[in-house]
Amino acid sequence: MKERTFAREKAIQALYQIDINKDVSIDHISETLEDLNDYSKKLITGVLEHLSEIDQAISDKLEKWSFNRIATVEKTVLRIAVYEMLYVDDVPREVTINEAVELAKRFNEDQSGKFINGVLSKFM
Repeated sequence: MKERTFAREKAIQALYQIDINKDVSIDHISETLEDLNDYSKKLITGVLEHLSEIDQAISDKLEKWSFNRIATVEKTVLRIAVYEMLYVDDVPREVTINEAVELAKRFNEDQSGKFINGVLSKFM
């Protein structure tokens, strides 16, 4: 598995945990972060630092759907992808979208990939 794909996968797991367990913060997963590579750490801390802007950017791209209705897995994948698109200069948007679609399929189902692709394609 490619290093950045693995990093994204670990970031999804950590951010998912934070999202579903409101008592968990970045401080609570600091031990987990120690075991992660630098790119995972960058994604996790970056998403958390820019969470409100990222969520607003996603909300702005949704049609006939509200942000609150997005399942946690898809929301987490979208947050990471939008963070990469807005704040990481060395990853082409096409790569970000492809990685997000594949990770959504891996963690949820094929329909998730279609949803993720539809939302992220509006960032092109």
